[in-house]
Amino acid sequence: TVFGSEKEKVINSLHDTSYFIMEGSRILQQQQAATHFLRNIIEDQARVGIVALSTFASTLSPLTTIDSDTARENLIKSLPKVASGLTKMCLGLSQGLQVGDAFGYEIIFLTDGEATDNIAGCAPSAIQSGAIIHTLAFSDSASHCSLLLNAVYYSMQKCAMLKTSNQLMDAFASLTLSTGDYINEPVQLESVGARTSDWFNGTVSVDQTVGNKTSFVIIYEISFPSVYIQSPSGSVYTQTNMSHDVSQKTVTLNIPGTTEPGDWKYSIQTTILQALTLTVTSQAAQADVPPITVKTHMNQQFSDGTKPMIVFAEVSQSYRPVINADVWATLEDPSFTGADAFQDDGIYFRYFIKMVNGRSSLKVRVVSLISILVQLNHPKPPVFEEPLDVGNFTRTDIGESFEVKLSGTAPPNFPPNRITDLSAVIQEDTVLLNWTAPGEDLDQGTAKSYEIRWSFDLKMLRFNFSNGYSVNTTAVSPQKARSVEQHSFNLNITIQNGTTLFFAVQSEDKQNAKSETSNIAQASKILPGPKPSGISNPDMNLTGLVISLCVVTINSLKIKPAI
Repeated sequence: TVFGSEKEKVINSLHDTSYFIMEGSRILQQQQAATHFLRNIIEDQARVGIVALSTFASTLSPLTTIDSDTARENLIKSLPKVASGLTKMCLGLSQGLQVGDAFGYEIIFLTDGEATDNIAGCAPSAIQSGAIIHTLAFSDSASHCSLLLNAVYYSMQKCAMLKTSNQLMDAFASLTLSTGDYINEPVQLESVGARTSDWFNGTVSVDQTVGNKTSFVIIYEISFPSVYIQSPSGSVYTQTNMSHDVSQKTVTLNIPGTTEPGDWKYSIQTTILQALTLTVTSQAAQADVPPITVKTHMNQQFSDGTKPMIVFAEVSQSYRPVINADVWATLEDPSFTGADAFQDDGIYFRYFIKMVNGRSSLKVRVVSLISILVQLNHPKPPVFEEPLDVGNFTRTDIGESFEVKLSGTAPPNFPPNRITDLSAVIQEDTVLLNWTAPGEDLDQGTAKSYEIRWSFDLKMLRFNFSNGYSVNTTAVSPQKARSVEQHSFNLNITIQNGTTLFFAVQSEDKQNAKSETSNIAQASKILPGPKPSGISNPDMNLTGLVISLCVVTINSLKIKPAI
C-alpha cells in the first residue's frame, strides 16, 4: 500500500502465487480477502496496483485510481487465480517498489512465508525507497512467519495462520494507515467465524455514528448456506437480496443509503460441516460525527518471558474515550489454543501471561449491549457538555502479531499487580479502606495475602513501606482478581480532630512474591466547629473527608475460547 499525501493513498498489493499457495484453499482465501479489501475497505480516490510473485514477478495491474465501482471491479478481476513456481520474494518486492511512484507509499506484502531466496539481501533497497512495507505471512507454520518477519523491513507484521477465512480478511483490512479522513474510512463492526453443521447465529449492533455503505460479507467453505439477516425494525433479507460469487464462495448484502441503527440479527444455516464467517463493515453516518473506533497493540513484539506482555485497546470517538464497554482480546497461538480478554474506561488493558513458544496473533472485539456513553474531555476553562449516548455497538480490530521465545522450560512467576485505586475514609475512630483485588499472577487468579500499613508521613510510607505501622489483616481473605475489596479497622490510637493519616497496601502470592506498594490513600478526620447562628440542624455531624492519591481504574478481563 502506498501513501503520497494525507489526501492521496497509493496501494501496491503484492501477492505470492508460488506453488505453496496451492496448498488447501490458500489461493481462494487470498482472493476472498483481497476482494473484500478492494470492494469494501480501500477509500475512493486511492490508487491501487497489483503485483504477483513466484519464480518471476509481474505487474497484474498498474496504479489505478479508484473513482468508481467499475474501477474496483476491474482491480478484482486482475487478482491472481492460479499458483505455481518458487517464492522469489526479492523479485516480487523489487517489482512492487517499481510500481509505486511516491516516496512514503505502502506495500501490502502477502506471502506464504517460505522464501526460496535471501530476503535479507533486498532489505536495504526497501529501506532506501522510503516505502512502508506491511508483511502478512499467510502460513500454518509459526516458524515461517518468524523467518519472514524477522528478515523484512516492515511497518506492521501479521501472521494469518489458517483456521477461518476472515483471519486473512481481518489482517488485510487492518494493514493500511489512516489518512485521518474518518468520513470515508471503513469501520469494521464485526468479524466472526464458526465451524458448524447447524445454525450460525449472532447479533451485530449498528450505532448512530456509522451506517453508510454497510456491507455484510458471508464466506462459506463448501456448500452455499441459507442466510437470513434481520434489521432492527423486523425487515428480513435473504439470498434474493444478496449477491453471490460462486467462484469465491462469497455472499454479500449491501445496505442502500444509511443503515437503520440498532441490533441486526443474522442466522446462517448449513446442513453439512463447514467453516462459515461473517464480516460487517460500515462508514460514518454523518460528516460531522466521527465513528467509534478501536485500536489495539501489544507492548512488546518479541518476548523472552522475563517481562509480562500487555494487551492494550483504545476505544474512542475521535479524541473522546468510550467508557464501560466490554473488550475481548483473543490471542491465538500457533496451535490455536490461547485466548484472553478485558473491560471499562476508554483505555483498556490486560496482562498476557499464558506464554507459549511461537508466534501469536491478536484480535480485539468490543461489545456494548447497553447504552454507552462517550466521555467528553472538557477544555479549559471547563464548559459543561452532556456525555453522548451512542447506543449499542460492536467493533473489531487486529493487532500486530508477536513472538515468544521462553528462556526456560517453566513459565515465569509474576507477582500480583500493583493496587492503584486504594481509597480511605475515617468514620469516628474507624478506618475504611477500599481497593480492587489484584491477582496471584499480575491481574489473574487470587493473591494469597495483603499487608496494610499506615503512617503520619506520606513520603516515609511511599519510600519505606516496611517502616509504616502494621494493620492486622488476619480477617482479610483476598478475593479473585478485579473483585472489590473492603476492610475496616480501628487503630491503636485516638484519632484527634484534624488528624491526617496515609495508607498503603502490598499483596503477596503463594510463592511469596510481593507486589509493588499501592498508591497512597489519604484520609482526614474533621469535626464540625461551633454551630453558626441560623442553622437549625443540631444533629448534623461531619466526621470524615476522603482523598485518594493517584487513583487509576483497574480494567476487568474475561476469558473465552478462541474461535
